[in-house]
Amino acid sequence: MDIPVLADTSALREPSTARGERTRANLIAAARRVFERKGYLDAKLSDITTSARCSTGTFYTYFTDKAEILQAVLEAVQDDMLHPQVPVHGDGSLRGQIEAGNREYLDGYRRNAKMMKLLDQVAAIDPAFRDVRRRRSNAFVQRNARAIGALQAAGLADPGLDPAIAAKALSAMVSRLAFHTFCFEEEIDFEMLVRTCTDLWVNALRLPR
Repeated sequence: MDIPVLADTSALREPSTARGERTRANLIAAARRVFERKGYLDAKLSDITTSARCSTGTFYTYFTDKAEILQAVLEAVQDDMLHPQVPVHGDGSLRGQIEAGNREYLDGYRRNAKMMKLLDQVAAIDPAFRDVRRRRSNAFVQRNARAIGALQAAGLADPGLDPAIAAKALSAMVSRLAFHTFCFEEEIDFEMLVRTCTDLWVNALRLPR
């Protein structure tokens, strides 16, 4: 199943030299720092060029505006922005697989908490981006629903659950918990967070322990 990408970089200009690649990468890194510090709405091109220590003209060599460099920033980080997942197969320790998935997701969220907060801000003002984010989330949820259905067929998960609703509920639970924990910088022990999320998944699906 294809997962929609967060960033549409098809129109971005690629540097033709190694020096150009370094300059462009420096601008993208600077833009991420500025977006994370000031938010998307309050960030200015001058903030980005100052952070990158380059001229406005250099910026326009690679990007047309703030929205375009945001796409480049998202392209660089989207592979690290995962989604809560359930195992597709019932072999091995189901709890161990779910725990590993939760740990990977929560750790990725923790690394990118400021970017995740930024995504909420951009989605609130950009209908096209909001739609892409919704479709991306739905694609992951549908994959989880199929995995839950497979576990039910194997006699490992509660057959009375609706796979689609269960997948949506469990995914939303973990993602919102991650948002509140890491974006609001709440002091919750990481191992306890992973263990609690895993217990809730296992208990909700009534998986064997």
